[in-house]
Amino acid sequence: MDTKDKNTNIDLSSSGVMFPDSSVSPGEIVEVMRPQGGRETVETPPIVAEGGKGQPKKSPTPLQESLRRLWRDKRAVASIGVIIFFILLALIGPPIYQHIGGIYNSPTNGPIGPSKYHNPYWQELTNQDQFISGMYWLGTDDLGRDMLARLMQGVLISLTVAVLVEIVDIVMGVLIGVLAGYYGGWIDQVLARVTDIVFAFPGLLFVILLTGIFGPQADIVFSKIPVIGPNGNARLILVSIALAFVAWPLMARFVRGQTLQLKEQQFVEAARTAGTTDTQIILRHIIPNLLSIVIVASTLDISNTIIGEAGISLLGLGVQPPGSSIGLMIVQGQAMIDSNPWEVLLPSIVLAIIVLAFSFLGDGLNDAFNPRSKD
Repeated sequence: MDTKDKNTNIDLSSSGVMFPDSSVSPGEIVEVMRPQGGRETVETPPIVAEGGKGQPKKSPTPLQESLRRLWRDKRAVASIGVIIFFILLALIGPPIYQHIGGIYNSPTNGPIGPSKYHNPYWQELTNQDQFISGMYWLGTDDLGRDMLARLMQGVLISLTVAVLVEIVDIVMGVLIGVLAGYYGGWIDQVLARVTDIVFAFPGLLFVILLTGIFGPQADIVFSKIPVIGPNGNARLILVSIALAFVAWPLMARFVRGQTLQLKEQQFVEAARTAGTTDTQIILRHIIPNLLSIVIVASTLDISNTIIGEAGISLLGLGVQPPGSSIGLMIVQGQAMIDSNPWEVLLPSIVLAIIVLAFSFLGDGLNDAFNPRSKD
């Protein structure tokens, strides 16, 4: 007999070699034959995924991968902590600070409590240009006003303007960018020309022109609003409108370019083939995929907005006395830079820290949501 045929007809089951039964489910109790004879009841082992866990390991979503990359960026994480600190300082700092301290016997105003001398608008002329003390944690300015109280008010003003500007920036930028990129044709041409006109106009010059012309009228009209009030913050709305008007074209360009790529993707073509309307495609497929670029662009733009608001106040066209903003504190402290440099250094340092924090966070978000940007 041929050797090849002998090897083919060997019964391996008699030699005690056992093969897995593909018909048996994991965890099922079955009977198996022993090589020495007899039967034994055993339970089939479960399928163990990589890492030793009982359940198969799920692959992370793109969002989870982006958040992991962001979490590994220590500079971005530190920036998030700094931003949260200043937000909490501006929101809950003033009511807490105005309840810390005892009664002070003012030579001109009599006994006053911390709700008075820790108020950003209160002028205690007998305590001018004081340095850090137990009563005034960051000293006072040339009019005896608490520097910490005014700084918290200034940070609140800067963050409020940044939020208002970014809301308008995102709404207008996404709306115009999506319409121009998705539909194309004459709609793209018209919206692109409008965007180019606004983008070509000097932004800072427009803000200065608008606040310089309509600033006095804004002080009268907007001061009647309860939230704004008459404490020099009436021009806040005007400054926000001016900064938002020159900020949205860049967002629109980013969104338009991304929309041009997204509308050619297979999932958009499949939705269009299935009879989905253009409005549903834009709302369900285009805009959700634009969130990453919108978040990154708006975060980077916040630092420019804060600098712009500080610059407008520095020129005397923004928040007016007795109101407080970081730019206004800098311009008021310049007169005392020789004798009391702390009054101009403090708001300048805070402004630099906030701007750097938002810039680092924007870079971290860009690297996390768009890793190819490093290449």
